[in-house]
Amino acid sequence: MSGPVTGDDRGAREALREVYAGILDRAPEHDFEPTLDRVRRVCDLLGEPQRAFRVVHLTGTNGKTSTSRMVERLLREHGLRTGRFTSPHLTSVTERIAIDGEPVTAERFVELWRDVAPYVHMVDTESLAAGGPRMSFFEVLTVMAFAAFADAPVDVAVVEVGMGGEWDATNVVDADVAVVTPVALDHERWLGHSVVEIAGEKSGIIKDGCTVVLADQREEVEGIMLAAAAERGARVLREGVDLEVAGRQVAVGGQVVDLRTSGGLYTGVLLPLHGEHQAHNALLALSAAEALLRSGGALAADVVEAAFADVTSPGRLEVVRASPTVLVDAAHNPAGVEALVAAVEEAFAFSRLVGVVGVMADKDAEQILAGLEPALAEVVVTRSASDRSLDVEELRQVAEDVFGPDRVHVAERLDEAVARAVEVAEAGNEGALTAAGVLVTGSVVLAAEARTLMGR
Repeated sequence: MSGPVTGDDRGAREALREVYAGILDRAPEHDFEPTLDRVRRVCDLLGEPQRAFRVVHLTGTNGKTSTSRMVERLLREHGLRTGRFTSPHLTSVTERIAIDGEPVTAERFVELWRDVAPYVHMVDTESLAAGGPRMSFFEVLTVMAFAAFADAPVDVAVVEVGMGGEWDATNVVDADVAVVTPVALDHERWLGHSVVEIAGEKSGIIKDGCTVVLADQREEVEGIMLAAAAERGARVLREGVDLEVAGRQVAVGGQVVDLRTSGGLYTGVLLPLHGEHQAHNALLALSAAEALLRSGGALAADVVEAAFADVTSPGRLEVVRASPTVLVDAAHNPAGVEALVAAVEEAFAFSRLVGVVGVMADKDAEQILAGLEPALAEVVVTRSASDRSLDVEELRQVAEDVFGPDRVHVAERLDEAVARAVEVAEAGNEGALTAAGVLVTGSVVLAAEARTLMGR
């Protein structure tokens, strides 16, 4: 049970809101220029904090945050002090910067901003004088994270790219280990309109002499990654060649997995997350931890088991309510939806599942809805509070093309959409209430708002 909110707490939260609003007023994180000059310049002025710790750097289309959380937990269980930088956040921007698994406090976030602000403003001034933009929202957060990790200090930072790789603000680090999760189409406006173009951008995190942990990829993607690794003298550990999910069984609250890495075979490991894709994320994370720790063999079984048993991944097929079950998932592209549907069908015995779906305007709404359609009896289309969210009327038209008009409902607000979905799920369900379910998905922002709505 939490204690009362003190004046100091309220003051820290208000200061956080002001600082966050100021950073948010900059160019958004999904809008970036192909240059690292501004981030490098601030880091130089700060004394190169990004070189004060070892780094596991992650890119890919889906699975980055879950894999990052698993890597961090494994390393922390081995007694290392850790930093973790992930995006986007679900409830508070402070989630993005974590020390030893815990998000920085509101007070610490404000301190970090005040520490870097003079240098950020200096670089803003230089850039504007040269006809360029101010530093972006994501560039500022990246610098703050590196400053936090150097100041802690941490032994290792687990750093997730914001978007892409080569030109991502985080790519001023020289990774000891680079992890590439499955690459698919997403963010085409900024990264390219083919998986080949996108893979080329993402291969930019592979640095001289690092170890690359490579998820199972399309042939053309794998070729690009292997070529980049060869060019930079990087060692490659490939899923399907050096690594494999050797076995898995559905269990209460998740699954039990057998994972084979270059270090050895780990059997009977409890992973409290749903879906085959999470087993593959766990495989990548374990291999990355082995590579960073340079064990040369398997890690201690009890340490691995303790770390995985404690893993969480909020907003990833998360149960936020019972009777009926309400699930929240941040899937926001066709590949993510495909993994989501497979996981729901495997882990839950719904006789009737109703979706609540809202997507961003720059996403492929038709493909997202088409991927969900086989799993959903009906769908309620809505939108998040984000300005980037697709208009509900436009989404309704797409949904009716996919589902047919009789299976589509509309609600402008998320709370109304969830209430309507619960009503529809229970009304059409003839079995137990546990057989009726609601799935909220389509965007990270919608997932975040649903978690908040449900008190998470």
